[in-house]
Amino acid sequence: MGSIARNWRVLSGQSKWEGLLDPLNIDLRQYIIHYGQLAQSTYDAFNSEKASKYAGKSLYGKRDFFSKVALENGNPFKYFVTKFLYATSKASDHEKFILKSLSKDAWSMESNWMGYVAVATDEGKAALGRRDIVVAWRGTIQGSEWLKDFHFHLAPAPQIFGDDASPQIHHGFYSIYTSDNPGLQLADSSARNQVLNEIRRLVEQYKNEEISITVTGHSLGAALTIINAVDIVANGLNIPKEQPQKACPVTAFAFACPRVGDPNFGKIFSNFKDLRALLIRNETDIVPKSLFLGYSEVGEELVIDTRKSMYLKSGISSHNLEAYLHGVAGTQGRKGGFNLEVNRDIALVNKRIDGLKDEYLVPVAWRVRENKGMVQQLDGTWKMMDHINEDDILPIRAKV
Repeated sequence: MGSIARNWRVLSGQSKWEGLLDPLNIDLRQYIIHYGQLAQSTYDAFNSEKASKYAGKSLYGKRDFFSKVALENGNPFKYFVTKFLYATSKASDHEKFILKSLSKDAWSMESNWMGYVAVATDEGKAALGRRDIVVAWRGTIQGSEWLKDFHFHLAPAPQIFGDDASPQIHHGFYSIYTSDNPGLQLADSSARNQVLNEIRRLVEQYKNEEISITVTGHSLGAALTIINAVDIVANGLNIPKEQPQKACPVTAFAFACPRVGDPNFGKIFSNFKDLRALLIRNETDIVPKSLFLGYSEVGEELVIDTRKSMYLKSGISSHNLEAYLHGVAGTQGRKGGFNLEVNRDIALVNKRIDGLKDEYLVPVAWRVRENKGMVQQLDGTWKMMDHINEDDILPIRAKV
C-alpha cells in the first residue's frame, strides 16, 4: 500500500487520471474499490425493516460503525465516523426515497439517515498518505427503477451558487440536499448544512496537516456526491480560514451516477482547479444514461462491463454496487476479458443479490441480521430490539 500513500494526489485525480484508466492502474483499481466500499457501507448499515420504529436510521452507532460493516479486518485504510447525515425533502416526489416505519412510535416519518462524514485515523493516514476527510452518501434501496419516478426538471441552485448564478441542477436531488424541517428530529437542519458544518470543523481541526476531502456515493448517493463536492469547492470549505493558500483537493468517486445538472453546471464544475470527479459506469446500467435532455456530463469516466465476468450469472442487476466493485476488480478495458487483479472476495457479490454462479456455493443475499433483529426475552416471547445509536440521545433544548 506504500505506493498509494506516495501517489495519492495522482490517484485522486491531480492529472484527471490521464493514462491510468485503460488499462486500469493497479493502485487506482484498489483506490476506487476502497471508496466504493465506503459507499457500500451506507447500504449495509441502513435499517430497511419497516416493522422497526428505527426504520430509516443507521443500524449502528458512530463509535463501532466500521467494525459493524466489516471494514476493519484486513483493511489498512482506517477511519472513524465523526458525523451522521440525515435528509428530508420538500419535493412532491420525496416518498420515492424516504423509507417510513410502520410503527406509531417511529423516530421520524419524514427523514432518513443518508450517510456520514469520517476522517482517517493516524493508522489510516499512514496508509493513505494524508489525513483524508470522507463523505459517503447513501443511495436508494429500490434498485435501478427509482429514477423513472423522480421529477426530471432542472432548477436553479441558489444555496450553492448564489441567487444570480446560471447553473441549474436536478430539482429532486437539490431538494434532498437542501431541504430542512425545523423541529424534525435529526433533520431540522438540511443535509447540506450538516455536511458543510462538519467539513468546515474538520478542515480547521487538521489545517496543519496535509489533508484531502473525498466524497463518494452510488446511484442517488452519487448524484448527492457530485452536488456536495462542487458545493464544498464553490463555497471555499476546502480552505482553512487563515490559510487561503492551502486549499486541499476535493475528489468525487461516483458509482452509477445519473447526470446532475445543465451545461452551465458542467462548465462551472470543470473550472474549479481543486475539484475532480471520476464517474464509474457499468456498460448496461440504465441509471447513468437516464437523464439526457438538458443535462450535461461532468468529470472523467471509467466504464466497466460486468457481463464479461466468468463468475456472474447472466442477467444480474447491472446497477448493484457490489457488482460494480467486482467489475472494477476485474475489468480489462479495451483489451477485453476479465481477470481479478486485486484480492476482492467474490462472495461479496451475493451480499444482497443472487449474482454468483451456483458452482461457487455462496448463499443468496447472505447479509442479514440475526433473526431480523428479533430477540427472545426471558419469558420466552420475542421482541424487536434495534440498536439505539449515539445520535438518538439528543440534548434537551431550553424552553424559550
